[in-house]
Amino acid sequence: MGLLAGLAAVVYVLDLVTKVLVVAHLEGKDPVVLIPDVLLFRVIRNSGAAFSIGTGLTLVLTLIAAGVVIAILRTARNLRSLPWAITLGLLLGGAFGNLTDRVFRAPAPLQGHVVDFVQVFPATGFPIFNVADSSIVCGGVLAVLLAWRGYQIDGSRHEDAGKRGGGKAGGGE
Repeated sequence: MGLLAGLAAVVYVLDLVTKVLVVAHLEGKDPVVLIPDVLLFRVIRNSGAAFSIGTGLTLVLTLIAAGVVIAILRTARNLRSLPWAITLGLLLGGAFGNLTDRVFRAPAPLQGHVVDFVQVFPATGFPIFNVADSSIVCGGVLAVLLAWRGYQIDGSRHEDAGKRGGGKAGGGE
């Protein structure tokens, strides 16, 4: 639980600080090129979800994000796995970071737009994102990998007894 909480806090603070800095120093200005054709900072306000999907559904997305935070906190009660602590910490910190924007930023409470500012390979049109988005994506990828490999939240590992030729004799799970 300590690792989950600590990692979530680091992600949240990093997301919050970077958003405050880019809004204060970069919003309304030309993009800042860090590595030509590879990485730049361009500040936008995103009313939708990742990749600007669902613009106009800000209130619904706010409620979904709040539900995700609650689900992670409830799931964490059964946590006994270091890899899952990292996964849930990344997801919780990222979800809470974007939820903070949706609750407190303009245009209105519970309808705020998320501050996005990192763009990679701008010529490709790759979506602009933030620290919270990166954390959510990394946590999501880890969750899929852990589930695929059979690692459970409680620290156990579910072996698929039905694997071709790989099942154990007697086959209990």
